[in-house]
Formats: sequence, structure tokens, C-alpha cells
Amino acid sequence: MADRRKGSSMGIGIALGISMGVALGIALDNLALYMGIGVAIGIALGAAFDANGSSDDDAPDDASEDPAR
Repeated sequence: MADRRKGSSMGIGIALGISMGVALGIALDNLALYMGIGVAIGIALGAAFDANGSSDDDAPDDASEDPAR
């Protein structure tokens, strides 16, 4: 599994956002409103996941080790 491709996390974020939006929409009886809110939250989550992942790619592999060693 070492050759697993790193792709965009936007799809995962949107799926999570829509899922939360649908659950809230059904519970609060306003599916259209909360599905739209879920998509917006999902896009924000996907962008945050992508931004978080891209900053890790720039760091060297041994960045977490103590430099004094």
C-alpha cells in the first residue's frame, strides 16, 4: 500500500458535509436548506484537508526528529 496515490480530499469533505446536511435536514424537516449548508461546509472541509495535507508534503521526512541527535 506504499504506492497509494495522494489526491484531493475535496470529495471526502463534500461527502461528509452532505451527509451531515442530510441528517440535519431530515431531523429538522428542511432538507433543501441543510443539504446546501452541508455542501458549503463540505467544500470548506475539503479545502482544509487539502491545505493540511499539502503542508506536510513540503516537510522533510525526518522533521519530527530531534535535531540535536
